[in-house]
Amino acid sequence: MRKRALLLIIAFGLVPALSLPSVRAQRGETYAITNARIVPITGPVIERGTILIRDGKIAAVGRNVSIPAGARIINAQGMWVYPGFIDSGTTIGLTEIGQVAATVDVNEIGDFNPQLKAIVAVNPSSEIIPVTRVNGITTVLTTPRGGILSGQAALINLDGWTWEEMLVKAPVGIYFNFPTIASGRFFDPETFQQRERSFEEARRQREERLQRVRRLLDDARAYAKAKRAAEAGVPEGNAANARDRQPLLVNPVLEALVPVVEGALPFIVAANDARDIKAAVEFAEEQKVKIIISGGLEAPKVAPLLKEKNIPVLLGPVLSLPRNEDDPYDSPFTAAKQLYEAGVKFAFLTNDASNARNLPYHAAMAVAFGLPREEALRALTIYPAEIFGVADRLGSLEVGKVANLVVWDGDPLEIRSHVRHLFINGRPVPLETKHTQLYERYRNRP
Repeated sequence: MRKRALLLIIAFGLVPALSLPSVRAQRGETYAITNARIVPITGPVIERGTILIRDGKIAAVGRNVSIPAGARIINAQGMWVYPGFIDSGTTIGLTEIGQVAATVDVNEIGDFNPQLKAIVAVNPSSEIIPVTRVNGITTVLTTPRGGILSGQAALINLDGWTWEEMLVKAPVGIYFNFPTIASGRFFDPETFQQRERSFEEARRQREERLQRVRRLLDDARAYAKAKRAAEAGVPEGNAANARDRQPLLVNPVLEALVPVVEGALPFIVAANDARDIKAAVEFAEEQKVKIIISGGLEAPKVAPLLKEKNIPVLLGPVLSLPRNEDDPYDSPFTAAKQLYEAGVKFAFLTNDASNARNLPYHAAMAVAFGLPREEALRALTIYPAEIFGVADRLGSLEVGKVANLVVWDGDPLEIRSHVRHLFINGRPVPLETKHTQLYERYRNRP
């Protein structure tokens, strides 16, 4: 599927026109961003500060930083420097044109595909990537979506010739479309007619799907036990038994689930309704697995439970309609504030590809409806880095961390602000996109 998608992308003329060889040639250079208002996120704001970038990392941050000879200086007077934002749930790199099937590579046949790796299907030449990053988003979690266990989510930087260059961490977790109880009228594809599904029938179907997941996890535990026994070998004196023993056949599905049942890898559970979130927490407790809630628009309704179990939420999209017809109109907008007040750690997501560039405005809407601005910025930077286990590398402007940073000419949560300089992995990234090309083309039309 990916080859077909790439061919169509080329045919549509979607291969980026950015000239990156010159940028790659600068990878060994040292950069100094001076006279800036620096917002480290994990520390106090630094007025008229300097950030020194060397070998792809932040070498120094502060007001009195010595700039080495030969460093390329960017005077950011009157500008703001923030860490690159992190979108905690997208299909970037797996989707190009939603209505063109050959450019959509987010799902595969079957309900259980935990062995599938989103990272190897990422298209680094996607036009969505430069459009997203020029609005301050430098890193995204890209996730498969089909079936029940969709595959392995990957955290990627939005710059690189290959997926290997873009990779931050993979797998981050296995995407789990938690079965919901969907009752009411629906279209039956077998009879091509509308029919009614009772609540009891829907509840039974959900339980059947969960039972299939339970059996799969039990199989993964048995597989892990057999694998450990095979790796341990046969005790001395049991040579006859060794001759009779069959080699353990590798099962990719169970192999992928071993880290989950051993507690090393979480399920990223897609669930929005409070009833489903509560059921997902109970399922995790029963199976003794770790989970992260993704979506979670009704998570405030079960916030005490999430706080008690220390389960984080990847929240969004905030810019959406209420889940139920009798919900307050602003329920998606106030969800972040309610989670913050309940002490639940959360990060923002757009759950999109082409509109992932609007991530800052999801956070801005939450601020407009009561979330403290500092918490919104943390939920775009350090909180997702902590949730995904990469806070030692990303999420704040600290010495030793990867230089993913953005120079803005104003408040990044304000729609009128623009990115003036962009660094990913310590390299300056061009701000040209398909959008800017089209704008210039038609602005200069005779």
